[in-house]
Amino acid sequence: MDRRQRLHRSELAVPGSSPRMLEKAPTCGADVVFLDLEDAVAPEEKDAAREQVIEALRELDWSRCAVSVRINGLDTPWCYRDIVDVVERAGDRLDLLLVPKVSCASDLEFVATLLAQIEAARGLRPIGLSALVETARGMANVEEIARACPGRLEALVFGVADYAASTGARTTSIGGPSPDYAVLTDADAEGERERHWGDPWHYPLSRLVVAARAYDLRPIDGPFGDIADHAGYVACARRAAALGCEGKWAIHPSQVPLANDVFTPTAAEVERAQRILAALEAARREGRGAASLDGKLIDAASIRMAENVVAKAKRAHEAVTEP
Repeated sequence: MDRRQRLHRSELAVPGSSPRMLEKAPTCGADVVFLDLEDAVAPEEKDAAREQVIEALRELDWSRCAVSVRINGLDTPWCYRDIVDVVERAGDRLDLLLVPKVSCASDLEFVATLLAQIEAARGLRPIGLSALVETARGMANVEEIARACPGRLEALVFGVADYAASTGARTTSIGGPSPDYAVLTDADAEGERERHWGDPWHYPLSRLVVAARAYDLRPIDGPFGDIADHAGYVACARRAAALGCEGKWAIHPSQVPLANDVFTPTAAEVERAQRILAALEAARREGRGAASLDGKLIDAASIRMAENVVAKAKRAHEAVTEP
């Protein structure tokens, strides 16, 4: 598959230290599964988790999803061994490496250089990269990061929890809203004032989306911590989709179908996109560059938006119907 066309509606996080969760991961319905060697694994379990991840990559059937491994950070003693051992021993089963706490282009360039040498030595096809942008410095350098490693870097992921810690944000939940991030309206005639919550993550997520799209990468929203709050997860996923994200993390299998649903165009959206394309094709045949549909102007920009909707729906349909 062309990496640029990889379906990435849901990305399921799976602790590398849990054999039970590793075994279930390929059947959870996620477009991408990442096997985690970083935050989900205690320091004393790092080496054992790496072995379990390699075994899972070798022994399990990953044909129904793309599979990634989140390595430990470049400033840790486990990073180089994560890359070398996992890629040398299971690189033929691996689609992506997820690099955490990327702060600048050289972080990705280090991983890409090491990858290229292992791939050449072992005769492996190129393995893609996803960059986890989750620090203030990383967000400040997000455009530089997006330009790094063209042809190998596939996606930028917003790591909201570590980003909040890095910026010193006061937050009550991972990826959710905060009652403190709100404004009061002016008082009405009775002296009453309404309180309107805002989205504290709008700026960094928007900035990441723009950087990703500018360099033909997939922008992916990160975790939502309240596993039991499905409505909250869906609301955050819809916000991310509205801004241009292609998908969202799932930190529990129950969040996978929620993400897949939100980031799959609805039948009504596909039908309207097809009508837009038909109307503009008719206008083109008549020598017009724009047309009207349901009383609204549509033009060349409408073609690009409609084609995106139809293409996403086609890839989602193929994911469901492929054996």
